[in-house]
Amino acid sequence: MSSRRNLPPGFIVPSAPELRDRPPSGPGWIHEIKYDGWRLIAKRDSEHVRLWSRPAQDWTARFRRIAAAVASLPAGSVTLDGEAVAAGADGLPDFHALRSQEGQLGAVLVAFDVLQLDGRDLRDLALEERRAALGGLLKPAPDGIVMSEAIEGEGETVFRHACALGLEGIVSKRLGSRYRSGPTDNWRKVRCPAYERK
Repeated sequence: MSSRRNLPPGFIVPSAPELRDRPPSGPGWIHEIKYDGWRLIAKRDSEHVRLWSRPAQDWTARFRRIAAAVASLPAGSVTLDGEAVAAGADGLPDFHALRSQEGQLGAVLVAFDVLQLDGRDLRDLALEERRAALGGLLKPAPDGIVMSEAIEGEGETVFRHACALGLEGIVSKRLGSRYRSGPTDNWRKVRCPAYERK
């Protein structure tokens, strides 16, 4: 990761979920599928779009479909957090496809958070408020962006289903939590033991 002093203007260091052996149990959490892709911070100021990787590398040219989708959003300015994902022949995420130009051009952004919208910093809002804002922004969603589904219920049950489907795992997020850059206990990821990258 680049030092914070060398970060490009407008880049927000993404929140990093803690790796756990088991998902949290009980109420107060939502669970999202963990897609095997590349983390992106997508920022638009007027018509100017930038897509950054986790270490703040400019990947706008790699993901032109995603960049065009961000440019088309009905907002003057916006910053999204999400994952660039390419689908394989079986419809599941194919990480290695992202290494090819074809995979990058066809990739979509699975958006799971909105950090800024029309000049307003949303990071101090509760998770569910940010997701509501993201859902409103993505109705209808442009080609190249989909919203990550939030699944309520027991974490272990959601995790078992994700593993049975051949997915990488899940990320559990604490309801009411604010967005914070870097490692956070409010986001917890659990990987399926049998998962193997294609």
